[in-house]
Amino acid sequence: MKTIDATDYIPKEKHPAIMSLFFSLAVGESMLLINDHDPKPLRYQFQAEYTDMFTWKYIATGPDIYKVVITKTKEVHND
Repeated sequence: MKTIDATDYIPKEKHPAIMSLFFSLAVGESMLLINDHDPKPLRYQFQAEYTDMFTWKYIATGPDIYKVVITKTKEVHND
């Protein structure tokens, strides 16, 4: 599983880096997102733009660290 630690990025680079990793996944492949806060805004972005193309599963929910497994369920094109 590929891993991205969002705390390693400055704020304006976080979402682009996470999305880039998501786009690189094969269908059925997962990534682990590590963050220092609940990534709800990112989940809302996924739901709005990539409905039914991913699953989202929290495996740690703070208070200091959040971990989410995001799995690509359908092919996604970065247009």
